[in-house]
Amino acid sequence: MLLRYRQKAVGAVLLAAALGFGAIGQARAADFRLAMSSPPTSMDPHFYNLFSNINVSEHVFDSLIKMDADSRIIPGLAESWKLVNDTTWEFKIRKGVKFHDGSPLTAEDIMWSLERPSTIQNSPGKFDVYTKAIVDKKIVDANTIQLITAQPYPLMLNDLTSIFIVQKKATQGLSSDDFAQGKGMVGTGPFKFVSYARDDRVELTRNADYWGPKPAWDKVTLRFIPNPATRLAALLSGDVQAIENVPTPDLPQVRKDPKLNFFSKISHRVIYLYFDAKRDKSPYVTTKDGQPMDKNPLKDPRVRNAISKAINRQGIKDRLMEGLAEPTNNLVPPTLFGHNPNLKTVAYDPEGAKKLLAEAGYPNGFGVTLHTPNNRYVNDEKIAQTIAQNLTRIGIATKVEGMPMATYSSKGIKHEWSFGLLGWGAQTGEVSSPLRALLACEDAKKGFGTTNWGEYCNPKMDEVLEKALSTVDDAQRSKLLQEATAIAINDGGIIPIHQQVTTWATRKGVTYVPRTDERTYAHNFKPQ
Repeated sequence: MLLRYRQKAVGAVLLAAALGFGAIGQARAADFRLAMSSPPTSMDPHFYNLFSNINVSEHVFDSLIKMDADSRIIPGLAESWKLVNDTTWEFKIRKGVKFHDGSPLTAEDIMWSLERPSTIQNSPGKFDVYTKAIVDKKIVDANTIQLITAQPYPLMLNDLTSIFIVQKKATQGLSSDDFAQGKGMVGTGPFKFVSYARDDRVELTRNADYWGPKPAWDKVTLRFIPNPATRLAALLSGDVQAIENVPTPDLPQVRKDPKLNFFSKISHRVIYLYFDAKRDKSPYVTTKDGQPMDKNPLKDPRVRNAISKAINRQGIKDRLMEGLAEPTNNLVPPTLFGHNPNLKTVAYDPEGAKKLLAEAGYPNGFGVTLHTPNNRYVNDEKIAQTIAQNLTRIGIATKVEGMPMATYSSKGIKHEWSFGLLGWGAQTGEVSSPLRALLACEDAKKGFGTTNWGEYCNPKMDEVLEKALSTVDDAQRSKLLQEATAIAINDGGIIPIHQQVTTWATRKGVTYVPRTDERTYAHNFKPQ
């Protein structure tokens, strides 16, 4: 069933791609300046599975499999694929693809790129979660490879969308820090790397030999402007031609400005809260007068669910997000595979929250610090402040500490926080992505729990998830993923707040096709 579906999808996409290649006859503009809201923390495409890193990497590097604007599987460096048997995937590599230095893409480069993520040291979020299922690799000929799994693995195509192909000779022996100086930045993507200034910009030039649709721009500058007002000011002044994440207070102004175009789309990113669900004593949990507690209340599912009931999600959507959020109790939106329609958004119920706290033995509440990034998600610190006010009203005296994502993630991966806000985009296009990364018990061998900063662990959920990951029948797998999601969410493993709606704005004369995955690609902006 899965194979027939994949073959039909590949045929349709190849036809669409062939038709699209002939439509690149438009005049090219010389220079394009794009303002992004969050800077990358590393230029190494295999170091840290962080959205801002991936978004920059995909300008320079390609993957074997890609996703379109609606998170559907399409060909990348692999132009076709098939299942040879239940555990063997065979991929035909696109012929004539060249790296930016003019050397040809080889099967050896692909094999190296699939091996390298597991060798990365000290990563805050490793990419090898997407290669763990591969137990053997074979080069059949110069343009054919086979990837073998220990058991049927339906997520092979989805996982490969997250692994960038690097040049073996350019990256062997490099540390991740070397990439910031331009070493190893030799890809097959639509743009060539020129320079990188940390927290400021990346300079790129058009890859004239790109195998896909040629970019419209000869030179691209990716500017990193975390401050929303400054980012919008850069657009209004003409300093940049496009921005992502339009400041929510300025949406009416942007929408009616005749010099601007506005684009938006509900994304697959869920904004959520995580908890220290493991330690008996947690560093940022105190009594209400600030004294350490001998017992960690966040380990109790009743406390976690009380916190969920205390949050006014609709109020956040209406008053803080200007409508650009969709309150949820799911990990992915309804359009993605594995969404559970039975998990209804938790209603704002402060009295019910107080009752649960009392049942858990905390009728007078306690104190906690909510840690959050302040430059990564739309209104991230403001969301945390609003949630803190909600929780304080039910007796959980909540302080907020915000910081840049680079600092936040380096400490979060070490489990330093007791209670935090984070976001996760389902990169693989289905709910198995957050289940594996955020909620599965930490297991490096399986690639589970790579971003499980609260160290939540529910063996029952893991058992159902593992069964789903080896089930090829789509209908049965969807039911298993929905079951796994319900187990984790009802247990308060994490608390979903909303699906983020992503926005973009451009100067008149520039258009963009908004993406479910929130990606902002310079090569997808076009002159009108």
